[in-house]
Amino acid sequence: MPQQDTIIWDWNGTLLDDAEICLSSINSMLDIRLLPTISMETYRDVFTFPVIDYYTKIGFDFTIEKWETVAMEFIDLYMSKLPKCRLTKFAHSSLEYFNQKGYRQAIISAMQHDSLLKSVSDLGIHNYFDHIGGIGDHYATSKIDNAINYLNTSGANPDKITLIGDTIHDTEVATKLNCKCILVASGHQSYERLLETDFPVIGDLSRIDFFF
Repeated sequence: MPQQDTIIWDWNGTLLDDAEICLSSINSMLDIRLLPTISMETYRDVFTFPVIDYYTKIGFDFTIEKWETVAMEFIDLYMSKLPKCRLTKFAHSSLEYFNQKGYRQAIISAMQHDSLLKSVSDLGIHNYFDHIGGIGDHYATSKIDNAINYLNTSGANPDKITLIGDTIHDTEVATKLNCKCILVASGHQSYERLLETDFPVIGDLSRIDFFF
């Protein structure tokens, strides 16, 4: 086994190239409310977890409409566009690289669990993973509990885990697990924001092997 023997992948924005459909969906919702739409640059500068905070930053007012209703409106739009999504650039080659090296690979995501399973399966990469874990609802609050549960049930050694993600929340998960973390700046948060975490940041997955 290599020195680092387990890879925990984030899904949205790290392996799944879905930032564009997230932006398109949220802009449709802003437009309906006569609120200013946002660019991809602005999206990556304001997107955060829990996502309700990001909605508030871009103009949603949850004193006049319910967060749960708005969240499900987004999910309906997002799910209608999801079949168009493909893997991020170099995702498949990265999965194959770690597979060939004998790493155990898992997905821990803030996506609803059943939707996550279908998305991974539809893209034909489910066989790379010994665990695929999403959350129980569509509100994208946190995936820390899922990650801790995976750690406790898998028997993985935190010293031999690397988490690969595209948001600051991924560093929070890694910190809870006491494992390494590498951030990819081609997803839902900007390179500049990710650099502020003091964790390693790469532009895309093309050089992920540099760290192993």
